[in-house]
Amino acid sequence: MPSLCRDCFARPEDHPRRCAACGSARLARHPELFRLPIAHVDCDAFFASVEKRDRPELAGRPVIVGGGQRGVVSAACYVARTRGVRSAMPMFKALQACPDAVVIKPDFAKYVAASRQVRALMEELTPLVQPMSIDEAVLDLSGTEALHGAPPAAVLARFARRVESEVGVTVSIGLAPNRLLAKIAVERDKPRGLACIGAAEAASLLAPEPVTILPGVGPAFAAKLAGLGYATLGQLQGLDAREALRRFGEEGPTLVARARGEDARPVNPDRETKSISAETTFERDLATAAEMEPILWRLCEKLARRLAEKGFAAGGVVLKLKTARFAQRTRNIRLPGASAVPETLYATARSLLAREADGTPFRLIGIGAAPLVEAAGADRGDLADPEAPRRAARWAAMESLRARFGEGAVLAGRGLEARRPDPSRPASPRPETRRPAARR
Repeated sequence: MPSLCRDCFARPEDHPRRCAACGSARLARHPELFRLPIAHVDCDAFFASVEKRDRPELAGRPVIVGGGQRGVVSAACYVARTRGVRSAMPMFKALQACPDAVVIKPDFAKYVAASRQVRALMEELTPLVQPMSIDEAVLDLSGTEALHGAPPAAVLARFARRVESEVGVTVSIGLAPNRLLAKIAVERDKPRGLACIGAAEAASLLAPEPVTILPGVGPAFAAKLAGLGYATLGQLQGLDAREALRRFGEEGPTLVARARGEDARPVNPDRETKSISAETTFERDLATAAEMEPILWRLCEKLARRLAEKGFAAGGVVLKLKTARFAQRTRNIRLPGASAVPETLYATARSLLAREADGTPFRLIGIGAAPLVEAAGADRGDLADPEAPRRAARWAAMESLRARFGEGAVLAGRGLEARRPDPSRPASPRPETRRPAARR
């Protein structure tokens, strides 16, 4: 069976427990090891790993990236995960499970910088890199063996070593003949893993797995499938396309094909971005527009920066609110003309907020841009809004000054109001490693 040492990259022909060349036990083995071209690369506990990289004294300690008594966990290191902490878990529950955790406020600029480093190393391997999020991507290394002088598995093992040495974080890799199986494979061996699923074994390997192992099959759809007698992938595999169409509608044949491990999606480096957003969770419930508007303004500034980074403008605005009982409200409206200026985004979002601020207590607010349009056509102005170009010029000038002299160098008048004590935040900021009080 083909083997690869992930530490010295030797390819032993026998099947030792340890590499004869370096003594490492990190040996990858699989019948199709050197023939699988699609890789799903996932940075291990990315935000927490970046924080531990920059603060070596935290090595071996449980670290949670998040914050606020009512916030959620953005990331948890593997030490914290062994205590039951998971991403998206409410912070108060995470701290009940792991009371000695070091809690660190997210620093997204730092995470983006590390992500770009990892992405640059990926693009040295193949031009076919499709980012899935800030910390994961899919790569197609088909036809690159002659270029690199090694099969994809060996190339990826070297890549993982470079990420560790140059970026200071670790990655796990799933190798397979298609994107679906690569995604499932990467979840099977974390952290620092390299797992393979071959075409020949896919159906039998997936058969006993629950339907929720398929990306996109959430609890509600899984419950519906279970009610119809399909709780495992093996139960779906036996359906033909016609029966799948009858039982599950237009998506039925695709669902059954995925249950067998079949996936024809290409790796697309030009995957379309459909929306860009920013949101925040309040430290206490807020019910009035006056309380939420300063927070909405800050989110509009953040959204404008994210649009600029991606080269987009907003063709419409989406307001997201979540009530104290976790019910979500989403309201959207098209803009008369595309914009990437926070003043314009805020004016529209504020009108949506005014309609929703009916006394209901809210725990979260978010602002999004959808549909997205090219930035070049935005904020040109017309007879109905001749001031649009001036607003865009003011915003560009402010951002230029902030880039040179710091975030507080220049503020819009509304920004001064937004810098008043935030009713969604504690009056006195806590040290970043101090644990918030547990909810009673």
